[in-house]
Amino acid sequence: MKTSFRNLSRNNKQILMIISDQLVVLLALSLAFILRFGDFSEPLHYMQTNWWLFLLLLVITTFFFIRSGLYRAVLKYIGFTLIIQIFRATTLSCLFVILFLFFYDPNQFPRSILLTFWFISNVLLVISRFFLKGILYSWDSFQLDRKNILIYGAGKAGAQISESLKKTNDYNIVGFIDDDKSKISTIVNSFEVFGFDEINNLIENKSVKSLILAIPSARTNQRQEILKKLSRYPLEVKSLPNLSDIENDLVTLEQIKFVEVDDILGREIVLPKKELLRKNIFDKNILITGAGGSIGAELSRQIKDLQPSKIILLDNSEYNLYNIHHELTITNGVEIIPVLSTVTNYKQIHDVIKRYNIHTIYHAAAYKHVPMVELNVVSGVYNNVIGTYNVATAAKELKVENMVLISTDKAVRPTNVMGASKRLSEFILQAYADEISSTCFSMVRFGNVIDSAGSVVPLFRNQIKQGGPVTVTHRNITRYFMSIPEAVQLVLQAGSMAKGGDVFVLDMGDPIKILDLAYRMIHLSGLKPIDNNNPDGDIKIKFTGLRPGEKLYEELLIGDDVIQSKHPRIMQAREEKLSLKKVIDFIDKIKKSRDLQNENIIKDLLLENVKGYTTEFEYKQ
Repeated sequence: MKTSFRNLSRNNKQILMIISDQLVVLLALSLAFILRFGDFSEPLHYMQTNWWLFLLLLVITTFFFIRSGLYRAVLKYIGFTLIIQIFRATTLSCLFVILFLFFYDPNQFPRSILLTFWFISNVLLVISRFFLKGILYSWDSFQLDRKNILIYGAGKAGAQISESLKKTNDYNIVGFIDDDKSKISTIVNSFEVFGFDEINNLIENKSVKSLILAIPSARTNQRQEILKKLSRYPLEVKSLPNLSDIENDLVTLEQIKFVEVDDILGREIVLPKKELLRKNIFDKNILITGAGGSIGAELSRQIKDLQPSKIILLDNSEYNLYNIHHELTITNGVEIIPVLSTVTNYKQIHDVIKRYNIHTIYHAAAYKHVPMVELNVVSGVYNNVIGTYNVATAAKELKVENMVLISTDKAVRPTNVMGASKRLSEFILQAYADEISSTCFSMVRFGNVIDSAGSVVPLFRNQIKQGGPVTVTHRNITRYFMSIPEAVQLVLQAGSMAKGGDVFVLDMGDPIKILDLAYRMIHLSGLKPIDNNNPDGDIKIKFTGLRPGEKLYEELLIGDDVIQSKHPRIMQAREEKLSLKKVIDFIDKIKKSRDLQNENIIKDLLLENVKGYTTEFEYKQ
């Protein structure tokens, strides 16, 4: 079994370098004599009669090399600093020998030899370092099967990344790609800059497998356009974050990440209105139900940064509750209190709100997976609707200042039980808002969030990692998408604008075809989908048919009566309501259905009360 240089101990590496330097010093001194006298006879004669002086020179140079820190430098990372160290060490060595010879041998030893030796030894020592680095680490790299990589962007960030990548054994930099014609054919950090039209040749001729997108200053639409162009090629694409996310304008390897789906979607960032973020949170006691879920956890993170008095995390999952509580308590600051409970227990919810004197409630607790709720109608509706009713009722009785319901686009003309249950939950808050109450009730409705538990994005990512197939229910299915941080940020701002009974609708942008999303994620993983155009591709796309309750497309509004709020991405819908009497009536029916375990009672009340609800859907592919 072969042992690579990098696996040697540090002491052994240093010994190897010392021996190498001694040989170089002897060679430099010999060359200095030859240049002075024209042959090697004179240095041989001098070495025979004054051998101890040559030995002294080796000892002196080694001493100064060690003292100057020459052997503390890691061979793999040698650069300009090392050249300065060599220059300093050889200069001190020569000065010491000159001083010694002045007293010992003032006439016999030509001083010009030492000057020549000084110059030659500097050159040879530098060359030897780079030669050893090239030989030893090239061998290591050969054994490690490095990936050939391109860097998109020959600016400051690209140069910094290339410098960092040169110090690793994972990648071999082929060159830069840049759209700036003035940079094409130039050299940046010893690597050539190519135009975008040369990517295909580089992939084929240089076996390029990966690309790093190093343009943190690019706007969202620019990044999206570049990613769209790159998606035609079988490249594993990684990216740097936006410039605003890079501290001190310094790019590091740790900041390189796989291209996020929100980069693919290309939503422009809208800065939040800070006064809206803080209004219902600063110096207040906050209750978050479903705090361990995707939305609830992000709510907890962002709320903590807004300086509330305390945060009460409520969840019925011990594991999820532990995770978010542990995360938030790593750093001191806001008091964080975990409560292991369920929103279906009214007494517990009432006690929590009263005990901690809650000012604002964000109600995110719900069963949200459409097929799962479709197969568990009674449990799903009871949890979602009765849970909301319990929280809203306790909030009203205890005069909580604000309650915000996290709703969904699936509540609009729903074809599934989950969506219909969220519409019933909206009815509860709307009915309470119409009553005389000191609590301001509101709800925020939005579509799918990227990377939430059980969503299509992490599903596709895992399927691609496993070699496929990637499962798409229908070739024409579309969905709205938004990042979790953006959704939560907008929820906080929407809740602050509420006056009572408000149905806020977030601007989700344009809907995304799920099949297109699958294709892009496959391409940007450096793979090819298997289809009619690429029968020899890597990942198969399998159409599984619509699941029970699943719609081809989602809507955000029931009617056309919508007004713009003072935030560009938040709208306010005016929609039909139910009276509190009707709300109480369907609450009683839901409780009865649970006692009897009769889902027909629930389906009848959904058909009666939820506009657009239907149990008909297509399974066609």
